[in-house]
Amino acid sequence: MTTFLFRDDAYLRASPATVQAITPEGGIVLDRTVFYASSGGQPGDSGRLLLPGGEAIVIAATVHPEGDKTAIVHVPAPGQPALAAGAAVTAEIDWERRYRLMRMHTALHLLSVVFPFPVTGGSVGEEKGRLDFDMPAVPDDLEALEAQLNAMVAADHAVTGEWITDAEMAAHPEMIKTMKVKPPMGQGRVRLVRIGDVDLQPCGGTHVARTGEIGALKLGKIEKKGKQNRRVNLLFA
Repeated sequence: MTTFLFRDDAYLRASPATVQAITPEGGIVLDRTVFYASSGGQPGDSGRLLLPGGEAIVIAATVHPEGDKTAIVHVPAPGQPALAAGAAVTAEIDWERRYRLMRMHTALHLLSVVFPFPVTGGSVGEEKGRLDFDMPAVPDDLEALEAQLNAMVAADHAVTGEWITDAEMAAHPEMIKTMKVKPPMGQGRVRLVRIGDVDLQPCGGTHVARTGEIGALKLGKIEKKGKQNRRVNLLFA
């Protein structure tokens, strides 16, 4: 089991850690980490593990082991030095990349407010993101929706996290906007992300502390992906 330091502080860039295990594929499991693992449409972090002697192991990807959301595997780039269980390291993320993903992930929460339709899929990118909606037709007032989106950014709403029990989550299914991806349950509690008074939904990803950090946004192409499925792309302006 890995302690997810990013859950309490998404701005934490580095932390000391101890290698718990090495997977058969060469992945590195730490006792605690600042690295977010690929999940819910948000890519896993990249970065490096610094050794006491100054050597660095480049981490190309970060994933959860198959069927286990309680651990995180740090996948080294090819040709990196080998580690053994018990080794002391400092885990350090590629902060500039992470921060762009945090900004876009938070922006997509706002997009789900502007387009109040069930979400059928999504993806967080460094320069753009997208949400797929169960939306029969494209709204006519796209300029007004883009203005509404940027107004929520400019309002500089606080973005905070809170926790509820699995039972409380089960009692409030209306908070779940995604049709195919359900919040991780079975560990006793579920994390919610609240954006001011405009949005509240379960999410395990990383987000900025205030919407003003997102910056100006622009609605991109809206694509038809089925009878009622519409893909809405979102870009940093």
